[in-house]
Amino acid sequence: MSRDLEQLTSALLDAAKKAGAENADAIAVRGTSVSIDVRKGGLEHAERSEGVDIGLRVLIGQRQANVSASDTSAETICTLAERAVAMAKEAPEDPYAGLADADQITTSWDIGAYELADPTDEPLPSALQEDALAAETAALEVDGITQVQAASASYGERQVHLAATNGFFGGYARTDRGISCVAIAGAGTGMERDYDSDVRIFQSDLRVPADIGRTAAERAVARLGARKPATGQYPVLFDERISGSLIGHLLGAVNGASVARGASWLKDALGEQVLPFGMSVTEDPHRKRVAGSRPFDAEGLATQRREIVSNGVLTGWTLDLANARKLEMVSTANAARGTSSGPSPANWNISLTQGDASRRDLLRDMGTGLLVTSLIGSTINPTTGDYSRGASGFWVEAGEIAFPVNECTIAGNLRDMLMTLQAGNDARGWMSRVVPSLLTEGLTIAGAS
Repeated sequence: MSRDLEQLTSALLDAAKKAGAENADAIAVRGTSVSIDVRKGGLEHAERSEGVDIGLRVLIGQRQANVSASDTSAETICTLAERAVAMAKEAPEDPYAGLADADQITTSWDIGAYELADPTDEPLPSALQEDALAAETAALEVDGITQVQAASASYGERQVHLAATNGFFGGYARTDRGISCVAIAGAGTGMERDYDSDVRIFQSDLRVPADIGRTAAERAVARLGARKPATGQYPVLFDERISGSLIGHLLGAVNGASVARGASWLKDALGEQVLPFGMSVTEDPHRKRVAGSRPFDAEGLATQRREIVSNGVLTGWTLDLANARKLEMVSTANAARGTSSGPSPANWNISLTQGDASRRDLLRDMGTGLLVTSLIGSTINPTTGDYSRGASGFWVEAGEIAFPVNECTIAGNLRDMLMTLQAGNDARGWMSRVVPSLLTEGLTIAGAS
């Protein structure tokens, strides 16, 4: 971890104490990102950004304030601290605000065991351009593709350091390397598009660019001739690419901030069954080479593996310190923060229990219904769980894909939908959210009249 970031967080805490803060925590982030876009065999756009951002939260009694800046000069740090203290003095009291106790914070970890940063050199822009061009070329070689909307390659590195007056300090670095392609098939009003992408921590784990371009193109061609499906109640199969959104809605409902506000459709469901028996949702922030891994949270607490849902039963909320205090519980070490805001609950790596069925098996089991590969917009009632989203994908008859569909809406209630889930076995294990294709029953599809 960069010594400069450690010095910045120390300087922020010293300035806060000098300005009159009773307690404080600080964050410093150094980021580098490079992205290359190509189109029609040539460079379309190139961008590189570098910078350091700092954030400071000060506490005076039960009053707090958060300030941030991208200027790291000594003068700015002093001014930042003075403004934060002045703001905190005018802020309303928050009985739940406060740092972790000294005996709650973690003091040791092996950051190397997480493999969060690729030690190889940053790729040259020319190498990124070659990858993007390879993806575009592969897409254009597929029959039916008329153009590639975008082919991109990118690299990023981010260093983070946190420190607080309770004695916590620590940091780590992350890297990411990505390739994406959006292909367009057909012409005029019959055009359809689809995409593929891959993002990894290590360059060596990244899929071949040509495979990404070819997959994007084949997906786009498969959508040609799309029409509206029948209106009625049918089973719906959520493709693995978008099935994680269903579990995302569950995670949002068990977020401690939502529960504490009473704005959650699962606020009274602790200890109740919310998924079919045998299905669990596990959070594991200690997986190697996965974007959601980390040894500690934004409040300095040691992260831990836990089951949010165990054998279908909801076991707990996702909590930072403040929301844990509101609910008279213990933090689950899930605090996240940026430079411009204080801690709030967030999830790390999530996995849903996979089943034995392949996607082909799930299509067979559903008989007639909708395979959803893309979701558009979202209308989710946070207190009732009523669900409505625009969708496109493929109509299925007698267990076989019959034709592509678009311009339809699927609707139901999340509590009911989750209880009927049947999981496939096709989740990508390297993702931060490992969720397979999911079949659910009885959704209302609004399509052709």
